[in-house]
Amino acid sequence: MSYEQFLQWVPKLKNLEAPGAESQLKMAALERLEELQSVSLEKNTPKKAAVMMYIYPKNNEAHFVLIERQKSKGKHSGQIAFPGGKTEPDDNGFEDTALRETFEEVGVPYEFQEIIIEGTPLYIPPSNYLVYNYLAYYPHKQLNFNRKKELDTNNFLSFTPQIEEVKSIIEVPLSEFLETSDSDRVVLSTSYMTEVSVPCYRLQGNIVWGATAMMLSEYKVLMRQIVNK
Repeated sequence: MSYEQFLQWVPKLKNLEAPGAESQLKMAALERLEELQSVSLEKNTPKKAAVMMYIYPKNNEAHFVLIERQKSKGKHSGQIAFPGGKTEPDDNGFEDTALRETFEEVGVPYEFQEIIIEGTPLYIPPSNYLVYNYLAYYPHKQLNFNRKKELDTNNFLSFTPQIEEVKSIIEVPLSEFLETSDSDRVVLSTSYMTEVSVPCYRLQGNIVWGATAMMLSEYKVLMRQIVNK
């Protein structure tokens, strides 16, 4: 998909409502579905975080960025995710958290980010986080060539990973995501589950599952509303 075509989608996306939790749950493992149905957020008092699906131009095509997290002792060690993280006391709301974390984790300047729509907040039981998520984009047809330090030698957006948090940057063509299967599955083991079959997306050779796949599912449903009109 050309970036110019995606820019034509933006006003339409802004006029839509987030499809809701049902569109996320189709990419949830059976065990997670059962857990989410019985959870009490009031009782669990979850921590808060925010992430961003950031869409930008590369080779005149619309792409979005994912990250591979560094190996750690955390629940989501080594997983594929959106840029994002926990809220800080100085953040002016969850949007601000998502903007700040996208700058800190992958180096996208604030002025290169504009939020289109907020997705449905998603609770993640293993880490007890309630994650607010946003669809955002670079709000111009071309990158600002006066901002050379944010561009690489081909005048593409140059991502700068936060080494402590980010092992690698994954750039995904939006068209690849919109065309990828919603019915793929993989058997995984993590620190909190063993050999569980989970729904997943396969993007740029990476397996995307769990909360990130669930949030992606909602944004795919959202965009398909425009494609199908």
